[in-house]
Amino acid sequence: MPLDARSQLRLARPSRDLATAERFWTRGLGLAVQYRAEGREPGEHELLMLGWPDADWHLELVRDPAHPVLPRPTEEDLLVLYVDGEVPDGTVRRLEENGGRVVTSPNPYWNTWGVTVEDPDGYRLVLCRRGWRNG
Repeated sequence: MPLDARSQLRLARPSRDLATAERFWTRGLGLAVQYRAEGREPGEHELLMLGWPDADWHLELVRDPAHPVLPRPTEEDLLVLYVDGEVPDGTVRRLEENGGRVVTSPNPYWNTWGVTVEDPDGYRLVLCRRGWRNG
């Protein structure tokens, strides 16, 4: 199979606490758990995959209990979702209620066109009012 626009995209990153991250992404944003591994055997990682069932992308959050890797996000590590309309206040409120924190972006573009929310691991989610289409 060639690499093309239908190739599945996985964004993988470490998490301090998968249960806390799961609440943020599922209850806050509405993603579904696609897969989970408990990492019960030595050398196995705890794993949580989150996404929308019909999306061509998903998040993979990992934690190695024996050798945890702490997240090291910067202010420019962004996951941007284009809403193509007003950002629903209820979504922002749910993200905050489930461990998120609304922050100001160092890039004024994101402050003008969206809402930036830090997840419990410090990574930033931007809900952008603009639309985007490739091509």
